[in-house]
Amino acid sequence: MVELQINTTQNVNINFTAASVGERILAYVIDWLIKIAYIITVYQVFFNIIEIEKWFNDMDNWSIIAILLMLYLPVMFYSLLFEALLDGQTPGKRILRIKVVKIDGYQASLPDFVVRWFFRIVDLNILSGVVALVAIVTSPKNQRLGDMTAGTAVISLKNNVNINHTILENIGTEYQPTYPNVIRLSDNDARIIKDTFQLARKSRDYTTLIKLRDKIIEVVGIKEVQQSNDAEFIDTILKDYNYFTQDM
Repeated sequence: MVELQINTTQNVNINFTAASVGERILAYVIDWLIKIAYIITVYQVFFNIIEIEKWFNDMDNWSIIAILLMLYLPVMFYSLLFEALLDGQTPGKRILRIKVVKIDGYQASLPDFVVRWFFRIVDLNILSGVVALVAIVTSPKNQRLGDMTAGTAVISLKNNVNINHTILENIGTEYQPTYPNVIRLSDNDARIIKDTFQLARKSRDYTTLIKLRDKIIEVVGIKEVQQSNDAEFIDTILKDYNYFTQDM
């Protein structure tokens, strides 16, 4: 089991478990089964039902090749298309609950997925995937060549998650909020605040707590802080956010 530590742009370290070789192979097999099902469906519809080959008698070879390429382009660009649309996942990866992420904390973008897709020629098509297998096994971060070039890794989403890993806070039914303007925050803002708050409080990084407090006051637009210390203030902000958004 390979542990990956990703340092986000907010200087928050997040630990992930790299997807195993078995998970990646199984996801690859599932994706290929889907592609095979697509090919069979296209063949049945266009060649047995529509009988498209009859049209080929009036076409030149280039036109025939162009039509066949159009029909099978989804197979060629399958991984690129789905990883771009499903935020780093193909259907196989989604079923296995694994995902492509950037190892520098940024979200993987289309150019990253293009690089990974292009290197599939070397990783998966040469020697029937032996190159990818060797690279993943020998890489300290379980990366194939495409991952190393794109600066990505495939992580498992099966980590045990509790309330401390989410934006949720324990608040009672009698809780009275203090700062209604916290609704200006997004879920991502609240998650970053909570992650940074927990890390700074654990390491007694009071400088970070002060900077976090000041940023929250600026973004939320708070005129007067009701709490006596920074930790209590930030904790109240998180609870208020949960109070106002729990039913949204």
